[in-house]
Amino acid sequence: MHDRTTRARIRDAAIELVAGHGTSELSARRVAEAAGVSPGSVIHHYGSMDGLRAACDEYVAEIIREQKTHATSEGPGLDVLAALRGARFGTLTAYLAAVLSEDSPAVSRLVDDLVSDAVEYTEQGVASGMLRPSSDPHGRAVILVLWSLGGLVLNRHLMRLLGVDLTDPDIATSPDIARYVAPVYDILGRGVFTDAMAASADTAVAQIAHPRKDIDE
Repeated sequence: MHDRTTRARIRDAAIELVAGHGTSELSARRVAEAAGVSPGSVIHHYGSMDGLRAACDEYVAEIIREQKTHATSEGPGLDVLAALRGARFGTLTAYLAAVLSEDSPAVSRLVDDLVSDAVEYTEQGVASGMLRPSSDPHGRAVILVLWSLGGLVLNRHLMRLLGVDLTDPDIATSPDIARYVAPVYDILGRGVFTDAMAASADTAVAQIAHPRKDIDE
């Protein structure tokens, strides 16, 4: 138990450091100081700093997966207010905002994991009656995840334009969160297109995806 607790302390300290200062500040010495262990202990538990980063990514993805899975399993009766207040914003979103701007295999793996998880919990949402079915579950998951992650990468503009800081540890319990979730639910809940426009768009997409040669050719 002590060994696992030490691992968790090291991992959480690394997440806090990245969230607050970016990946450039992540070193065995800095993590050890924050976790109250020796630098050797960091390497002992994770093998390398790359191993520690991978563990942090996996943990963040796991927390997101757990929260989303719980929410979609509730169906349309989900207590939205309770879900928002129970969400772990702040450190986790700040961590994602810091690492997503990197162009690395590690970040690609993290995004792939988030998309794979999103396919599963959105399909669960369909089964529970929360979400509409999709003709392309994977494509929908990709777009939804990248839209959400893009908001984190551009968080400074979100702050400037809406006055919402998704990396604030207290944002989930702040009235400010309404300025973010209101348009999100408006877009996802009510949609953007009218039924007529949606039908027209479906036809256009089908023609793009499966072009047919002119019969006169």
